[in-house]
Amino acid sequence: MRFLLFVAIFFLMLVIAWPIALLMLLLLPLIWLLSIPFQILAFAVGGVLAFIKALFFLPARLLGAKI
Repeated sequence: MRFLLFVAIFFLMLVIAWPIALLMLLLLPLIWLLSIPFQILAFAVGGVLAFIKALFFLPARLLGAKI
């Protein structure tokens, strides 16, 4: 769905402002490569937060609460 939206926006920009559309087409892979470390960081932070949540709810789970 995101790819279809990107293609629709690209063709709309290609008709309205073709230099910006071509610049977007050239810069998008570079932006994607620069965002990879942030995606890895977000994955790691999500894992740490899930671990902290599991530790926080461990006493309740041991006592039989349905969480």
